[in-house]
Amino acid sequence: MPMRKRSGTGSLSERITFQVRGVVPDGYGNDVTGPFADQFTEPARLAPRLGTEPVIAARLTGVQPFLLTIRSSTRTREITPAWRAVNARTGKTYNIKTIVNPDERNAYLEMLVVEGESS
Repeated sequence: MPMRKRSGTGSLSERITFQVRGVVPDGYGNDVTGPFADQFTEPARLAPRLGTEPVIAARLTGVQPFLLTIRSSTRTREITPAWRAVNARTGKTYNIKTIVNPDERNAYLEMLVVEGESS
């Protein structure tokens, strides 16, 4: 029997904390980038990406891409690739590469995220 892909709210089984890099003064009147700060935590689905040549090449270098799905809301639509995602359960960090609204109805947002790259 073929495995069916779960959809809907039941498939959002992970808890992902979204973080943005802060800006702090350096003591000389300049602002510099500081550490990442938590913004909010959302239920999400993380699905590993497999199959295409660039993905296979990335995996050979220790980089694992994932498709991260979250519900679209006012605050989640503020996320940009400058942010990062952290799995609240495992502590793994993911860099956000792209963000799309796949159904163009603002129900869910999908992000291509990568584990294993420095931020």
